[in-house]
Amino acid sequence: MNAPGNSFQQPSFAKDSQYRLKEKRTDPSQREKIENALWVHNHGWLSGRQGGRPWTLSRTKRVSEALSALLLLLLLSPLLLGIALLIRLGSPGPVLFVQQRTGFRGRRFGMFKFRSMVADAEALKESLRHLNKHGPDAIDFKIDADPRVTPIGHWLRRTSLDELPNLINVVRGEMRLVGPRPTSFNASRYHPHHLGRLSIYPGMTGLWQISGRSDVDFDDRVELDMTYIRRQGPLLDLWILLKTPIEVFYGHGAS
Repeated sequence: MNAPGNSFQQPSFAKDSQYRLKEKRTDPSQREKIENALWVHNHGWLSGRQGGRPWTLSRTKRVSEALSALLLLLLLSPLLLGIALLIRLGSPGPVLFVQQRTGFRGRRFGMFKFRSMVADAEALKESLRHLNKHGPDAIDFKIDADPRVTPIGHWLRRTSLDELPNLINVVRGEMRLVGPRPTSFNASRYHPHHLGRLSIYPGMTGLWQISGRSDVDFDDRVELDMTYIRRQGPLLDLWILLKTPIEVFYGHGAS
């Protein structure tokens, strides 16, 4: 973990298991398992030609969403600086939290978020697993009234403002504005019927966020993700982007 004066926090679990995760990423059998389970995108989004590039993997989506994310970062910079100051004053620790997440084809990447928990939250995770709302053995981890969340963190999570630094990942190309939410656990823990969601890039928002958010368990999230992949297109993305602020405002499923 970095010193409190630094801007970024690398979770201790990521440091401790870095070699193990690297081995899993390079495991040929795991790569083959993912490859065989990926959803096949048969038609180009613009031409409709079989074998063309689908919307979710198109350069148009990549470039347009990266430019949109960069513009949002510039426009929201006063808000981002204000949130950073509140976090710094509210509790010891870095402003940004960088958590390893699983993205396109099972690749691991560091996802940027505003820190909403105490600095040693990852070290406390296993001791709180019995409180997991999806069950202690579930691969997804959500706790109602999580004791690790700071006072300012409750507000950030309620308004989803803690997710705004995800825009950095969109600019970098690791995420998109719309797509399946990246998981904190890696692809080796996915069941075979979960792996299809890895056939596109993860997103900041998606059908899950407008359909209950943390109240939806992982199997249902996968169904929503696969529905999005089957129906993918710019109009569906626009609808999701317009509806997301409404869901955030009412706090449906916020954790």
